[in-house]
Amino acid sequence: MDSINLKNYFFYFASFVVIIAGVKMSSQVVVILFLAIFISSIFSTLLKVLQKKHIPRLFSYFIILLIVVGIGVMLAYVINISLNDFLTNLPTYEEKLKNTVLDLLHLAQNAGIQIDKTKIMGALNFNSFFGFTTNIIGSIGTFLSKFLLVVIGVAFILAESKSFQTKLRVIFRNNAKKLEHFNLFSFNIQKYFVVKSFTSFLTGFIITIVLTIFGVDYPILWGVIAMLFNFVPVVGSIIASIPAILLTFMNLDINITIWVIILYVVINISISNILEPKLMGRELGLSPLVIFFSLIFWGYILGIVGMFLAVPITMTLKIAFDSNTSTHWLGILMSDLSRKKVKSLREQKAADSI
Repeated sequence: MDSINLKNYFFYFASFVVIIAGVKMSSQVVVILFLAIFISSIFSTLLKVLQKKHIPRLFSYFIILLIVVGIGVMLAYVINISLNDFLTNLPTYEEKLKNTVLDLLHLAQNAGIQIDKTKIMGALNFNSFFGFTTNIIGSIGTFLSKFLLVVIGVAFILAESKSFQTKLRVIFRNNAKKLEHFNLFSFNIQKYFVVKSFTSFLTGFIITIVLTIFGVDYPILWGVIAMLFNFVPVVGSIIASIPAILLTFMNLDINITIWVIILYVVINISISNILEPKLMGRELGLSPLVIFFSLIFWGYILGIVGMFLAVPITMTLKIAFDSNTSTHWLGILMSDLSRKKVKSLREQKAADSI
């Protein structure tokens, strides 16, 4: 019996490796497919709301497509215009950064600290300070150029959504429990994407206002970057804040720079650690360890876009596991559960067994 189980595990592992290899080889197509599915999950909720308002389905359908296209065009326009202007002024910013470092080294020497300016300036690669940011923004811009395919995918998925529900009822007509599990899975997925999209937009909007008040260059661009990188937990907010903080440091005084850093921290902590868990529910939280390895794994499989999709994909898997009693234990392993929550789960399991 044990040898049979061991063979099954090897079979599952080999199948997993083959599937992942296939996903990596077809990553460009898979990314478009995943994004179309995720965007459809968000806007299918809006489609239901419009239909409840007694707006004809066809008209609601076209309204949603116009919203999706409008958001894509707006993001592409903002990133393209701001990035071109930013790249034009990049040599000026690099020179300012170099002069700022020289001034700091000069102050340190006046304070009696022995510093070899030549070695430090030689070790610092000023081109790389903004190079990483421009590469990431460039990757996002390149992907947005393929957004038409995503929109077409969204259009077809939303068009099939009503008939898909009918198909599910036919498939599970003799098993109401499986249909209930799938409906729970769909509801939690939509809830996650709607909440995450809202909190990401709120993060970008507030940061844009803050940077505008302090007179930082390209506040809309950095707000859009903060919104997009809010989908990348932990490291996303740090990466998104670097270019804005550097520009503040070079063009304004140190007090304003400190305020911008503090506000970045407060905004991200307030939204990601306080507001988001309240709206989403702790049971939909992911373990930090799972988040970390999902970023590495999906970033390797799908590239830079995979880092944005890492948590949504992993969250989808977790919700799928949670929605089925036979795989619920896997969902618990992936969860960020407190001791109180674990205790309540044990009590619930004990009550169910009685």
